Amino acid sequence: MKVGIRLSADYGRAVIQVLVDADNVDAARVAALLRALPEAGVRMTVAGHEDALAAVDWPAHADVVAAAGWQRADLVLAASYELDDRPLVLVSGDGDFAQLVQRHGGPALVVSEAASHRLRPGVTVVDPLLDGTDAVARWLQAVL
Repeated sequence: MKVGIRLSADYGRAVIQVLVDADNVDAARVAALLRALPEAGVRMTVAGHEDALAAVDWPAHADVVAAAGWQRADLVLAASYELDDRPLVLVSGDGDFAQLVQRHGGPALVVSEAASHRLRPGVTVVDPLLDGTDAVARWLQAVL
């Protein structure tokens, strides 16, 4: 289910911020999420090993960065992150992102099949393969 969104004149930029750790969430779950996201209004940064990146057909607007080695993808995503009140979608179960998610000024969605307990307080956690893409669409409709 695709979500129709309206760009807000207040933002003058993407409405949804999406950070994808391609090494942490498998390609099938990422592909399911991509089917649920709107086609416009998304600022997406993707980082991971070249093999993980190659397993997904990324949207043209995605900033895809090959980052191999311990914590390299995390550093790319952290550098790309913007602290604001826009909805944040974090595609990772890695507890290293707990502070980023917890201090985010807007609503946050974590997409993972096994999210760390450190990511869970105050956010919605969805597995698009188990919960369905409608769960993502409902969250987006609630926060936009």
